[in-house]
Amino acid sequence: MDQTLSAPAPTRPAPRRRADHPRRGARTVRAVLALGVVGVLGMWWLSVPAGFAATPANALTSIGELAGMVGGFLVCAQILLIARVPWFERAVGLDRLVSWHRSLGASVLFLIVAHVLFLVFGGELLDRNPPWTEFVSILQNYPDMLTALVGTIAFLVVGLSSARLIRAKLSYEVWYWLHLTTYVSIFLTFLHQLSGGAHFVSAPVNRVLWIALYLGTASAVLTWRFILPTLDAWKGRMRVAAVVPESEGVSSVWLTGPHVEQLGVRAGNFLLFRFLSWGHLGTAHPYSVSAVPANGYLRITVGAIGDHSTRLPALKPGSLVFAEGPFGRFTADRASRARILLVAGGAGVGPIRALAEELARRGARPVVLYRARSAQHLALLGELQALPGVTVIPLVGRRSELGYDPLDVEPLRHLIPDLHDWEAFICGPEGMGERVESSLRALRMPKRFIHREELSMS
Repeated sequence: MDQTLSAPAPTRPAPRRRADHPRRGARTVRAVLALGVVGVLGMWWLSVPAGFAATPANALTSIGELAGMVGGFLVCAQILLIARVPWFERAVGLDRLVSWHRSLGASVLFLIVAHVLFLVFGGELLDRNPPWTEFVSILQNYPDMLTALVGTIAFLVVGLSSARLIRAKLSYEVWYWLHLTTYVSIFLTFLHQLSGGAHFVSAPVNRVLWIALYLGTASAVLTWRFILPTLDAWKGRMRVAAVVPESEGVSSVWLTGPHVEQLGVRAGNFLLFRFLSWGHLGTAHPYSVSAVPANGYLRITVGAIGDHSTRLPALKPGSLVFAEGPFGRFTADRASRARILLVAGGAGVGPIRALAEELARRGARPVVLYRARSAQHLALLGELQALPGVTVIPLVGRRSELGYDPLDVEPLRHLIPDLHDWEAFICGPEGMGERVESSLRALRMPKRFIHREELSMS
């Protein structure tokens, strides 16, 4: 490192809108979910028999029933978090909702397994049967148990497919279609809950509340995940105008349409794109914009990191495109400090390029650290360097070649000595994002001033 960056003159950041405060929204959503769990506990407590813990068998059975009820509620919560419900989206942002959805998945799997095991062990103590015999007895004697078993197995398969090691070996398309079976699994297990759940068969109020929960969840999914997005996508349909190679492994797709500027897309947003072209019909993928709508055109810049993105350069001009969104909170409104650092890696340069342009238009003077393994991978570098008021520092080379990581603590300290007074926006591969965030925290930048956008929503 032979250069030290002097801080640009401070500018007054744009005021942050009170209604969009992410921490307040996140706390509110968490409180709603916590109240839901408390409500389920209340339903269980008010309908549990007086001798629910009189014997070990009764205690295990009661715990198993409670685990099933809480698991059933959290399944609905999981679905609602990614159902595109506008209130959730505005309060938290889709990227964080997806992260919460993934986190809840582990809890749901644990509760489902606990539900089965505690019921089997409780029945084993009561009937003095071996575990396998008791399991078969439960399948034969409880209503809708075979459908519930199929649904439970499907839940476990979907949950395991999201584990990091397994997910890395699956294509997005396989993972996506596996996850669609979740809706079938919910339906199959719901039938069993109503017909065999002790706290619903003997408690009409609980039964009505449970049906309302599942009907409300289904209505939210149908409304905001399917019906409205389909109508909006058809109204705002676009076509591919051109596909432009930007660097090794990175291409830009220019899109055009009569209503493209009415989508409300802002720098840092992403949309879910479904291209009506061979190899793209099965799934919609999230891509961030690298140029906001202007003069009837919108641009995304995509790295070849999966089956879908690898096929994008083969798109033909004129191909029909449906887009859902915009989504995301990785926008200039998050900026609340005068000095702003933007860190891009790989295809993350797309949203960083759009964000740099908007920040500069607002009067800021952002600094862009652009990490790439070689000069041939510096997509959109010329555009970034041409933006007035934007300073661009390419950090090129593999760590094995350089002998150090340009995004570690000391190299960053050398580049910008007073980073604790800055605010950072990071977009790139997950590993790079974690490394930059760790370095910035070590340099005393408060966590609330570090904003990250991951390139994957799965």
